[in-house]
Amino acid sequence: MRRRLVLTNEAARHPFRRTLPPLAKARQRRDDDQDIRLFVLSFTAFFICFYTFLF
Repeated sequence: MRRRLVLTNEAARHPFRRTLPPLAKARQRRDDDQDIRLFVLSFTAFFICFYTFLF
């Protein structure tokens, strides 16, 4: 039996999941983190603009 050393993930039980790279979950977390960063950046920019116009 030949095994692919790089492309398989032994923790995945389904044959399709074995073909996916093991870093797929890390990319999804990174995308979720970008949403939080965008929210914080937008909130900070709004606060600075509002504070500047107020004083």
